[in-house]
Amino acid sequence: MSPSTNPALAIAAAVSAGERSAREVLDGHLARIDEREGDIHAFNLVLADEARAEADALDARVAAGDDVGPLAGVPVALKDNMCTRGVATTCSSKILEGWQPPYDATVVRRLREAGAIVVGKTNLDEFAMGSSTENSAFGPTRNPHDLTRVPGGSSGGSAAAVAADFAPLALGSDTGGSIRQPAALCGVVGVKPTYGAVSRYGLIAFASSLDQIGPFAHSVADAAALYEAIGGHDPLDATAIPQPVLPVSRSLDTGVEGLRVGIIGELSGDGVDGIAPDVAARVREAALALEKEGAIVGEASVPSTIYGLSAYYLIAPAEASSNLARYDGVRYGLRVDGANTSAMNEASRTAGFGDEVKRRIMLGTYALSAGYYDAYYGKAQRVRTLIIDDFARAYENFDVLLTPTSPTTAFELDAKTADPMAMYLNDVCTIPSNLSGQPAMTVPFGSGDDGLPVGVQVLAPLNEDEVMFRVAAAIERSAPEVS
Repeated sequence: MSPSTNPALAIAAAVSAGERSAREVLDGHLARIDEREGDIHAFNLVLADEARAEADALDARVAAGDDVGPLAGVPVALKDNMCTRGVATTCSSKILEGWQPPYDATVVRRLREAGAIVVGKTNLDEFAMGSSTENSAFGPTRNPHDLTRVPGGSSGGSAAAVAADFAPLALGSDTGGSIRQPAALCGVVGVKPTYGAVSRYGLIAFASSLDQIGPFAHSVADAAALYEAIGGHDPLDATAIPQPVLPVSRSLDTGVEGLRVGIIGELSGDGVDGIAPDVAARVREAALALEKEGAIVGEASVPSTIYGLSAYYLIAPAEASSNLARYDGVRYGLRVDGANTSAMNEASRTAGFGDEVKRRIMLGTYALSAGYYDAYYGKAQRVRTLIIDDFARAYENFDVLLTPTSPTTAFELDAKTADPMAMYLNDVCTIPSNLSGQPAMTVPFGSGDDGLPVGVQVLAPLNEDEVMFRVAAAIERSAPEVS
C-alpha cells in the first residue's frame, strides 16, 4: 500500500522524522472538526486545548531527538466510556453527569506512551446499549456519508469521527458488534480483538464477559498499528491474556495463498432473515477475490449462531443489571434528592437512565431472578457453549470465516427507534463472536444499491488475530471503491 492509504502511519513517520509537526497535524484535524462537527455530532467533548498542549510537548521531544513512539502525533478519538483522568467521562448518560475519573484507562495510557494525541471523547448509545447512536442523552450522531442516516452503534461517534477525517484513528468498545457494525455503516475498518487481548481496565462496564476495546481506522495497516499500541497483558485486568501483544502488522502483505476461507451459510443471507441481497453479494465477491489470490473458499456451517441473538439478549442485560447497580446517586454522578435513601436511589436512576438502559436492566434483572435463572440465563449460557463448540468444529476445516458485518447499509434516523427488536437484529452477524470471545473485524468492500458503504466481516479462532488481519488486508486490496 502507498502511505497515502494509511494516514495514521504516514503522519507518525512524518512527525517522527521532523517533516511535519504534531501541532500542524492536529490543527488540520481540529479545523475539519470545526467545519463539520455541528452537522455530524461525533463528539461529546473536543479536547482542543489539551490536545494542542500534548502536540507542542511532543514536538519539543522530536526536536530533542527523543523516540516519540509508533503513533507519533496521530490524533485519536476515544469513545466516551473510557476513563480519562480529570476529563468528563459520561457514557452518554445523565447518570454520570459531572463525573471526572481519577485515573486513565490502560488503553489511554498506552496511546499516550505511543505518541498519539487524544483529540476528544466520542458520542455513543448510552452505556454502549444500542446499534444506531440514537440512544445518547446528548442527541444522535449522523453518518458522514449521508446526514439523514445513522452511523451505527454503539460506537457511532468513533466510527463517524474516522469517516469524517476528524481523526485518523479512534477507539471503541464492542459488546455485541459495537465496533464492527458502525465501522461497516461508515465505511471504515473496525476490529474486535480476541477477548482479553486488549485491557478493559478503565472501560466502564456494560457486560463484562463480552466487552472488548478495539480500533477504528481508514486502513487495515493503520488498525494493526493501533492494535499493537494498545494490546498486550495488563496486570490491572484479571481477564487479560498473559501474553505480549500479537505482531499482526508483519503478515499484512503475505497474501492468502493456501488459506482456507469459509462463508458461514447461516449468516450469509439465506440462513437468517434480514440480510439484504446487495450486502450478501458483496460478501460473495470478497470471497471470490480471495479465491483469485489463492485462497481455498468453501461453505461453512455454524448452526447455533442463529440462536446467538436470543442468548445475547439474556446474557448481556443480566450482566448490565449487575454492573449498573453501582449508579445509585450515592457515590458519583447524578443525585436526585428523595425523602429517604431508597427514594433517592429510585429518583436518581429514573432521571439518570434512558429508556433503552432501563429496558435492559429490567430484562436482566428478570432473567436473574429466583425461579427464572435456570430457565433464561442458565439456558442462554448453554447456548453460548453450543456456539463455541460449533465454531471449533468449523475451524477444523477453515482458517477464517466470512459473513456480512451488518445486515443492511446505514438506515435512516428514527427508522427503528420505536421497534427494539428491529434494532437488535442489526447485530445478528456480529454477536456470535462476542459470545465465543473470538476475534472479528470488518473491512469496507464497495457499496450497496443505495451507494452507501458495505462491510465484510472476517472471523478467526481465539488468538489468531494475525491471520484475521492478513485476510482482511487481502480483502482491502481487492475492494471496489464506494460509489
